[in-house]
Amino acid sequence: MKNPLETARKDPESMKARILAKARTVFGDYGFHGATMRIIAQEVGIDVSTLYYHWGDKGDLYEAVILDITEDLRQELARVEKVIKGRPLAQRIEIALDMMTNYLFDHPEVSNLNVMRFFAKTRHEMTWDARIPVFAVDIARSMGMQQADGSVSTDTKMEVMAIMMAIHNFIAGEDFFRSMLAMDRPAYVTSVKRTLKFLMIPAFAGVGLESQPGTHG
Repeated sequence: MKNPLETARKDPESMKARILAKARTVFGDYGFHGATMRIIAQEVGIDVSTLYYHWGDKGDLYEAVILDITEDLRQELARVEKVIKGRPLAQRIEIALDMMTNYLFDHPEVSNLNVMRFFAKTRHEMTWDARIPVFAVDIARSMGMQQADGSVSTDTKMEVMAIMMAIHNFIAGEDFFRSMLAMDRPAYVTSVKRTLKFLMIPAFAGVGLESQPGTHG
């Protein structure tokens, strides 16, 4: 028997999928403790009893949201891997940063939930955090950063996680940073990409930013 998340992912037009989509946004905006089932129900346009019928309690729905965004992120990383495979390292990093930044700006709840999940002092306990090091290993290998025996060192995992968190922080903090910098959204997105490339390409590929096509302008 399929669980509610499998049902929602298989049928995007179903009530379960509609609830899941709104729950992603609400949890992304308010976190686990700030969000309520009533707010989510109002966003969907249903009563709370219908929400509970389809998803159970708030903890069940929150866990489904986390698993849903984690699977979406895994699929996006796999898509990036197909595009960058076989290219020089500097190009792999540049293309990956562009693709992942575009994806996360289109789905800001992913970054919001990651940042809140990692740094909030009060946490809803679940086991999904174990996937993050796996992502770091997959990214490191796609970048050719593994050791001769195919393993990925702790230092390399940390370096990859630094890239991931830099992107998440720029996106989760968009409203704050844009206000502080007096930038509209297109200018901010462009600046985030340029800044990430300025930091990451020389750090990982040993190539100066000025040699990267498309970095400026």
